[in-house]
Order: sequence, then C-alpha cells, then structure tokens
Amino acid sequence: MYKFKSYKYLIPLGLCLAVVSCKAPAIATSNESAKVPESYGTSKDTTNISTITWKNFFKDQNLNDLIDVALKNNQELQITLQEIEIAKNDIRVRKGALLPSVGIKAGTGVEKVGRYTSQGAGDASTEIMPGMEMPDPLTDIGLAAYANWEVDVWKKLRNSKKAAVSRYLSTVEGKNFVITNLVAEVAESYYELLALDSQLDIVRQNIKLQNNALEIVKIQKEGARSTELAVQKFQAEVYASQHMEYDILQSIKETENRINFLLGRYPQEIKRDNGNFLNLVPAVVNFGIPSQLLTNRPDIKQAELELAAAKLDVKAARAEFYPSLDISAGLGLQAFKPSYLFKFPESVLYSLVGDIAAPLINRNAIKAEFNNTNARQLQALYNYDRTVLNAYLEVSTQLSNISNLDKSYDLKSKQVDALNKSVEYANDLFKSAGADYFEVLMTQRDALETKLELVETKKAQFNAIVHVYRDLGGGWK
Repeated sequence: MYKFKSYKYLIPLGLCLAVVSCKAPAIATSNESAKVPESYGTSKDTTNISTITWKNFFKDQNLNDLIDVALKNNQELQITLQEIEIAKNDIRVRKGALLPSVGIKAGTGVEKVGRYTSQGAGDASTEIMPGMEMPDPLTDIGLAAYANWEVDVWKKLRNSKKAAVSRYLSTVEGKNFVITNLVAEVAESYYELLALDSQLDIVRQNIKLQNNALEIVKIQKEGARSTELAVQKFQAEVYASQHMEYDILQSIKETENRINFLLGRYPQEIKRDNGNFLNLVPAVVNFGIPSQLLTNRPDIKQAELELAAAKLDVKAARAEFYPSLDISAGLGLQAFKPSYLFKFPESVLYSLVGDIAAPLINRNAIKAEFNNTNARQLQALYNYDRTVLNAYLEVSTQLSNISNLDKSYDLKSKQVDALNKSVEYANDLFKSAGADYFEVLMTQRDALETKLELVETKKAQFNAIVHVYRDLGGGWK
C-alpha cells in the first residue's frame, strides 16, 4: 500500500501499470443473427390479433372471470414476481458499488510490548508531556469515520450495473411470458371442459337411443322375430356407452381441478355456459407479419435483453485485466486515555490512501472468468436466434393447423349428418325386419364415434386459435 502526498504521482504510475497489464483477450464475436422472413405466406397485412387484450379477445365472460382470478392467485406467476424483486435488488447492489462506502467505527484495546524491543524502548524514552511517561501497558481508544471508493476508470462497475438493469428488464419480460402462457392454458382447459360437457350430452343421448333399441329387440324376441343374441348385443352396447359416460365424468373432474390449480384455489365447480359447444364460432385470426414477433413476444424480448446483459458482462470481465484505482480515507479521534480523546488537535487522526493495482503474473483465474463470460455471451446469442426461429415456426404451424382444421370440421360435419340419417334408416328397417340387429349396432356405434370426433375437432379449432394468439405474443398486455 502506497501513501501519496499528491495525486500527480498516481498518473505516471497508473500509465506504467496500464502498459504492462492492458493487453486483454479479444471479445469473441459470432455471425449476425438471421433475419425473420418478411411474411408467413403471401399476405403482407400488418393487422395482428396479439395487440388485442385478452379481455376483448375472449368473448366468454365466464372464461374472462377465470383468467382474472388466475392472474391474481397463480403460484407460478407469484414466484416470477419475486424473481423481479430479486433482480431489482441486484441493481441496487451494483449501483452501490459505484459510490464510496462510508462507515463509522469505535474501538478500544490494550497492548503490552517487550521492554527490549524497538517499540518498547521508544515508548520508555518518550514523554506524553513533561514528567509523564508513556503508560505501560498502553491502552488505545479510537472513534473514526472511514470511506473506501473504487474509481470506475474502465467502466467495469458501470457495465455491471447496466447488465443488472438488462436482467431486471428480462425478468419483467419473463413475467409477461408466464402471463401469456397462463392465459392460454386457462382458455385451453376451459374449452376442453366445454367439449367434455358436449361429449357427455352426446353419450347420454346415445344411451337413450340404445335403450329404445334394446326395448324393441326384446319385444321382437318375444314375438319370435329376434334372438337372445341380439338382446345381449344391444345390452352390451348400452353398458359400453354407460362406461364411456363415467370416463367422461372423470375427465370433467380432472379438467376442473386443473383449472382450479391454475387459479390457485381448492376444488370447486367451474362456472361455464351450458349451450351447444358445436354452435360456437372461433375468433377470426389476423396474424400480421413475422417482424412483429420481435416486439410482441415476451420470450424474444427476454432473450434479447439477456444477450445485452451478457455482452456487458464480457466488457466488465475484460476490465479486470486493467489497473484498478482504490481510494480510502479516515478521520477521527484516538488516544490512550478517555480524558485525552477530545483534546484538539493532539487526538485527531486522518489518512488518505490511493492504491493502483494491476494483475501481472498468474492471471489464470481472470482469464478463465473472461472466457466464461465470452462463452455465455455466445450462448445468449444462440438462444436468441433459437427463440426467434421457434416463434416463427410455432405461428406457421398453428396457421396451417387452423386452415386444415376448418376443412376437416366441414367434412366431419357432413359425415355426422350422413350417419344421423343412416341411424334413422337403420332403426326404421330394423322395426320392419328390413335390417338385422348387427347393422343397427354398427350404424349407431359409427354415429357416436363420429359425433365425439366432431366435438374433438371443434375443440382443436378453439385451441388452435388460443395457441396462435399466444404464439403471436398476445395475452400479456
């Protein structure tokens, strides 16, 4: 440690150390990030559903009420909010490192040194005042304020603070991404619940038809127009449908509990519309252009901010190779006896110290940390590119899915209509002995399966709309 009477000596010494130590490794670079395509297809329309708030996007008030509760109570979201607080406190830590640290200390002690030592001999021959020798043992009482400050010559501390700010903003975007996924998950589970209700109604209606057919075949058996085999076959179909009914009831309970979990509450019935699910019409999709993903998707903005923080970390790590300037100072009172502590100016102590230090030999630890930050910067860059690519592919997949589901639903609706007519014809023919029981059973079974598939297709349509809304970056605003 060196004490300087004037700061003019720090400048040449600092330059000498800088010449020796400023040769730092170069910052690693990578190829420029790939640009997203100009459009998802031929459309260049910039209208985008992600700009619509979820309260206006979803028209079902029951669903909006559920989402509102989830945003208040969901535990995962609450955990994410605490991560934001942690990142905010990290900014305070980094900001504090830029400022001098000031403190106050008080202490007392006693020291007995050997008489035949330089200090002991000096104390024995020293008088505090005429006729008063230095006491032995020597008491020491002190009260002082002190300050330490690392001068941020190479912007190491400032870059660390900027990196902390970027990471704080990244956690905010992370929270927005959690909200986007939470809104989509609640909506997806809600539509699954509506679909299960619709399937339950279909199965129960089918059980009524099967029971009617069973009664008819029993009457025909009594009139010797049918056999016990036909009766048992119809009875087995009724049992199979009743089994399916209880499977759907269990799925309803599981879906309700999944929604309650997302809402952060214990099991209770989910309020929902009991109308015909097949009559619901999915929202119209306006998907805009791919470049809007960069500003609308929270996960892309989060990855971008992480990349910015990683670059600042590299600059801060590189500054470790350069000389550092530390200044410390102290001011207080010190005496060996309480009555002398406040005698001025004899009891006053002060100090001012400036240090310049630079790593010269065995810098392996600094090099390793610098290499690590370089590697993390490249990781952040690759993660950003991957996030953008994944976002584009997710939207592209869902747009294709929406188009194919629309065509599939139209065809499945026509199949249901045809099978409904087939069931009517089969029942009429069976009553008049124009068709055997096997044809009736197969026709009813095909009709039931197709109706259930139609509901599944409708649910898939709504889920595709929810997913493309999420993938475009909607739901967090």
